[in-house]
Amino acid sequence: MRQHSVIHTPKSSDYQELTRVWEASVRATHDFLPDSYIELLKNLVLTRYLDAVMLICTRDARQRITGFAGVAAGKIEMLFIDPQHRGQGLGKQLLRYAMEHMNADQLDVNEQNPQALGFYLKQGFEVVGRSAKDGMNQPYPLLHMRYKQPDLKVQHG
Repeated sequence: MRQHSVIHTPKSSDYQELTRVWEASVRATHDFLPDSYIELLKNLVLTRYLDAVMLICTRDARQRITGFAGVAAGKIEMLFIDPQHRGQGLGKQLLRYAMEHMNADQLDVNEQNPQALGFYLKQGFEVVGRSAKDGMNQPYPLLHMRYKQPDLKVQHG
């Protein structure tokens, strides 16, 4: 397993590459979305969504972006890994960094994306709500998740 130990802060000059990673990841995991909707979202990612969040990313040895996350107001708004780099711990690394350094403890996940839902459940998140439509008011249900704080009850002996 290759470990990308450094978290980088991408610049606006990286937006094309971030959007490429976004599209590749979405096409690999969101098979329920029609191509026309992916194209619409891709344009919004490039022109609006990336500017609306604090971004972090991982890079390979050649400095190409392998994954990224975006956080706003304590919520992970996006977390995408290049399909060629899945299974290397990058998602967990980005998630942990966002939680520990950016105070993120909430996120939404597409209900129709069981891989992502399973990943977040394994990382200690729990479902706390559901919306029947996505942020664009389309019929792609979202599950609202929050990090489950460890039970800190003190044992009295």
